[in-house]
Amino acid sequence: MHEWDAVVIGGGPAGLMAAGEIARQGHRVALVEAKPSPARKFLMAGKSGLNLTKDEPIGALLAHYGDAEDWLAPMIRAFDAQAVQDWAQGLGQALFTGSTGRVFPTAMKGSPLLRAWLAELDQLGVTRHVGWRWTGWQDGQLSFNTPDGPQRISPRATVLALGGASWARLGSDGAWAAMLASQGVALAPFQPSNAALSVAWSDHMAPHFGAAIKAVGWQAGHLTGRGEATLSARGLEGGGLYALTPALRDGHALYLDLAPDVAVAELTTRLAKPRGKASWANHMRRVLKLGPVKTALLQEFGRPLPQDPAALSRIIKHLPVSHAGLRPLDEAISTAGGVRRDALDDGLMLKALPGTFCAGEMLDWDAPTGGYLLTACFATGRWAGQAAARYLASVTTR
Repeated sequence: MHEWDAVVIGGGPAGLMAAGEIARQGHRVALVEAKPSPARKFLMAGKSGLNLTKDEPIGALLAHYGDAEDWLAPMIRAFDAQAVQDWAQGLGQALFTGSTGRVFPTAMKGSPLLRAWLAELDQLGVTRHVGWRWTGWQDGQLSFNTPDGPQRISPRATVLALGGASWARLGSDGAWAAMLASQGVALAPFQPSNAALSVAWSDHMAPHFGAAIKAVGWQAGHLTGRGEATLSARGLEGGGLYALTPALRDGHALYLDLAPDVAVAELTTRLAKPRGKASWANHMRRVLKLGPVKTALLQEFGRPLPQDPAALSRIIKHLPVSHAGLRPLDEAISTAGGVRRDALDDGLMLKALPGTFCAGEMLDWDAPTGGYLLTACFATGRWAGQAAARYLASVTTR
């Protein structure tokens, strides 16, 4: 048996943030992580630069949360892009903002920030346990399998920050869903978010595997985007495509604009120029200047290509991308689904389990990459931690 005021289960960004908020109010906090070390997915994200947030007006920032915008708005307004930057700099991390507004540590990795963050939690008196896997409740107590055998804890408040259901090897396996469902918690099914597409390429695409598709536009349903993607043997992946995942999940067709800065009329004019003795393929290459990757995609998805300039121009601007659907759930960068909004009160406390709060990716919200994911994880973790601290204060005075 252990005596703590609060236990935070899950050592990712939301859990770390919640633990700090509760400890600052003088409460005894244990942070419990199933893996041998905390924040493994956070560190993996840091390998590509650790995009902490997006420095843009709050209205534009919030719009990227789609159907969850009004739910998350109070939490993100309380810990917005500027607050994220101030927090990271307060931990001694130098930052820079890229040309698109994305904010990164100058070190371009997550480990220095994580070390400083954990050191701060140590100073606040947070006790950390790794290798402790939560197995649910037993006789009203939190139950764990640990390296030292089964353990039970009876805190007065619990924060669950267990992640979604992708990248199970890093800790987000979604196993918690069955445990919460058994307690009457309303859940939405897990779905991939920020997911790659499976494409059965023809053989002529193989030389282009690993190549980046640059300066293109994407459309699926009502969602549009500009950004790069990468060709792989399995399909298409990349930030330009990830923002369209909600529409692709719903079955909308995907279209690619190979010349987003050139109007159909201008493309038609170029293609209508006399080509002399040049073949149609060489004429296209000379007047369109699409480059080898875009040309290969046009051939892959547009054949047989019409020789009518106007018809071909329309295909170049609205090329249907044939695919076999999203890659498997565990490969997705993040997941939608999880604990539904109506299962929680305004402080992210579970209505079915008073004193138990939820935060981070285990909540049913969806956001593209580009700083939005981490911003909401930080904000919801902070929000749940503050609500848990208020709850502890209220039960202490009863």
